[in-house]
Amino acid sequence: MNNTERIYKMSFAGVYPMYIQKAEKKGRTKAEVDEIICWLTGYSEKGLKAQLALKSNFEDFFANAPRLNPNVGKITGVICGYRVEDIEDPLVQKVRYLDKLIDELAKGKSMEKILRKP
Repeated sequence: MNNTERIYKMSFAGVYPMYIQKAEKKGRTKAEVDEIICWLTGYSEKGLKAQLALKSNFEDFFANAPRLNPNVGKITGVICGYRVEDIEDPLVQKVRYLDKLIDELAKGKSMEKILRKP
């Protein structure tokens, strides 16, 4: 199994607590993590909880997302050694967008900036 396949099958529900842990270590909250995920994917709070209960993998999590935020093109920069805007695999790019947003939260960026508000 290559890295891309591994990302497709990785459990979103398994990674989710790590996002929260990363944020909370830096004084941020689970509510902010949830807001970021819902902003990116279009899930409601209830929809996000349902995906966690289903223990969806990343492939299914993003495939079932109501809509990717139209401002995702404004998410740029490097995560895990790759420029997010240059990642060719659409699913890997979505996962890295999420990683980048959580990273920005942990680095203390304001929610306004993370959510790419004008």
